[in-house]
Amino acid sequence: MILYHALWDGVFLFGWNIPWFHTNAAFVWQQVICCTFILLSGFCLCFSRRPVRHGLIVFGWGGMLSLVTLLIIPENRVLFGVLTLLGSCMVLVGLTARWLKKLPSLPCAIVCFILFCFTRNSAAGSWGLGAFSLSLPASWYKSWISTYLGFPMPGFFSTDYFPLIPWLFLFCLGFFLHGICQQKPALLRIFQQFPEPVLPWIGQHSLVIYLLHQPVIYLSVWGISSLFAT
Repeated sequence: MILYHALWDGVFLFGWNIPWFHTNAAFVWQQVICCTFILLSGFCLCFSRRPVRHGLIVFGWGGMLSLVTLLIIPENRVLFGVLTLLGSCMVLVGLTARWLKKLPSLPCAIVCFILFCFTRNSAAGSWGLGAFSLSLPASWYKSWISTYLGFPMPGFFSTDYFPLIPWLFLFCLGFFLHGICQQKPALLRIFQQFPEPVLPWIGQHSLVIYLLHQPVIYLSVWGISSLFAT
């Protein structure tokens, strides 16, 4: 994730000429990073003692990031970005966790995976898998609320767009994977290879890590660009 963000800053903010970054391979790389990050966030939710409170804080920082980018770099504005998504997911899943934990984890994980794949192209106007897809009504794509949900209104633009649909399903998949690991000793032993506080620490400090790595990367890329420019 750090390397990808460094290259993104270099290409889009400092004009680095890296043609490969605009290829399908780079897009796949970006999607793998996003999916892994969101999946782990759902998995680590179970380690949070106050997931709703944590989610509201993350959501607030997402709004702050949107405001800052709108004011400073509107051409690269971030609206409904990954922080807004994660904050929303933490609140929604945190509020319903006591009931979700009573459901069978494996079937729920499978359903979440299918729903994620099925709704993957919501922003592009369709649901389905491959040739088996259906077009969604244009009336669904007309407001800020629909954009937040996953149906962007005409003219909407964001350099970091992560709506609830389909990403909430991937977050829930991570949540249920934690339940599966608790029920399967063989899987649980894999995570026991880590020092005990590692995963809870990541879950509790993911916001700080995310917020700090961005300015550090920006300053590093700025320094590299300035060095080679001279």
